[in-house]
Amino acid sequence: MTMKILPALLAIGSCCAAAHLSRAADKAFSEYAGTVEARLAERHSIREVAPDSIRVEAVKPPAQLPGALLHHWRAAAFVPGASAEQMLALLRDYNMLPRYYAPQIASARVLADDGKSAVLRVRMKEQKVWTIVLDAEYSVESGLVGNDRGYSASRSTSVWQIDNPGSGSERRRTPGDDDGYLWRLNSYWSFTRARGGLAIECEAISLTRDVPLGLGWLIAPVIQNLPSETLQFTIKSTKNALLEIASKKGTR
Repeated sequence: MTMKILPALLAIGSCCAAAHLSRAADKAFSEYAGTVEARLAERHSIREVAPDSIRVEAVKPPAQLPGALLHHWRAAAFVPGASAEQMLALLRDYNMLPRYYAPQIASARVLADDGKSAVLRVRMKEQKVWTIVLDAEYSVESGLVGNDRGYSASRSTSVWQIDNPGSGSERRRTPGDDDGYLWRLNSYWSFTRARGGLAIECEAISLTRDVPLGLGWLIAPVIQNLPSETLQFTIKSTKNALLEIASKKGTR
């Protein structure tokens, strides 16, 4: 680390601590999530993906909100030999999230679960120039539509940035008053039987702080790249876990 970068890193705390989730940005995110959910409720078809490929794309460029950025990304993959029932079981296997999605998910705890809906608390970790640790609670709904199609909707209800994680001085920052790496994250899975396997697709919308003046060169890559990188990791990890599940069933 050069002497030029070190002072900038030390300045991040005081600069980013000023980030605040405004009511206007929070309201705009909720309204946008509503339009996405309304479209997905129409059972849109999943576009074809080559068997060995994974597609990750921006649905729209980051949208500027008051003091915030809204991100919307989509990822899709094809999983040979997998079924809708197996995908649903994977998505509902909450206690296994740290195994399927390590190292991004460090721990997961089920707070409530009635089968169709659940409430989870998850600790997430991102290693960039520095380590970002977040605790989040999610409300999750999932199910099948017929025998060959299913869905899952995961909506963040609270996100806390963690200071000094794993130490005696660990503490949560006030939601919406932190460095602003992630204020909201909703994920929507759609999956349907395709020839020889299962087509899976995930849309993720997230809310982060905007780029702080003067530190854009340092903060912008984290804020702008984190949503796409996280989704790419998620779709790859999901495909790998589903392949493992499908192969075990096939050997019985």
